[in-house]
Amino acid sequence: MNKFLLAVHVLAAIVAVGPVTVAASMFPPSARKALAEPGDAQALSTVRVLHRICRVYATVGVAVPVFGFATAKNMGVLGDTWLIVSIALTALAAVVLAALVLPRQTALIEDVEGIGTGGEGARRATARLAMVTGLFNLLWATVTVLMIVRPGSTTGA
Repeated sequence: MNKFLLAVHVLAAIVAVGPVTVAASMFPPSARKALAEPGDAQALSTVRVLHRICRVYATVGVAVPVFGFATAKNMGVLGDTWLIVSIALTALAAVVLAALVLPRQTALIEDVEGIGTGGEGARRATARLAMVTGLFNLLWATVTVLMIVRPGSTTGA
């Protein structure tokens, strides 16, 4: 059962978290391009698709901690420090995505569509979004390393 849960956990992380990190990273430069070329339907379409990927896969990404908890429980490692740190970083990454990345993407799409405030502030907002997205990606990279290295593990990994 452990192998099945671990396999689903890892597959969910690859299939769900991977697209979010890539799409979120592509969003700021795409939004800058769309802001620089008002009325460009292709640029607007690109930022909409990237935002939708982030929203949909963030929802699907809930499977990652669900199967992660099930795996950790079966393996008896719920109290291990590396796992507790990973859980905290995962929760922080979820907060960054839900509270900072997705709302800022929405605001930038409104700017591109001409609904938002736009202007130079929107261009600066893309830089801030890029920074927040980088933090989100760094948190996931750290969790990934902790899942592989598992400090204090006796498995020799």
